[in-house]
Amino acid sequence: MQFSPANPILRIFDEQKARAFYVDFLGFAVDWEHRFADGMPLYLQLSRDGLVLHLSEHHGDGTPGTVLFLPMAGIHAWQAQLAAQAYGYAHPTVETVPWGEQMEIADPFGNRLRFCELGDD
Repeated sequence: MQFSPANPILRIFDEQKARAFYVDFLGFAVDWEHRFADGMPLYLQLSRDGLVLHLSEHHGDGTPGTVLFLPMAGIHAWQAQLAAQAYGYAHPTVETVPWGEQMEIADPFGNRLRFCELGDD
């Protein structure tokens, strides 16, 4: 048996705000998007440097306020890139926690992305 990495589904309510946050601010690329028909809810896949997320406007796909724990490397360099953008809705900082360095960013829908560079235990 072998598991593949999970692709979390985050609930969104506004396509424009989602793209401004995930694509413009965080730098994710849109891999694909789907609607069953014009005017139907959006479902899309984003990726960046090996991290894959799914965003959905569909009722029942995800719950606002979800927290994702996202291990990574290079957290201080990425925080500096984000801070340089002067995004009006988030000012992420890195904090030291017992398990490493962590930066939490809330999206416009209440989901929290908890990026963590794990320490050397």
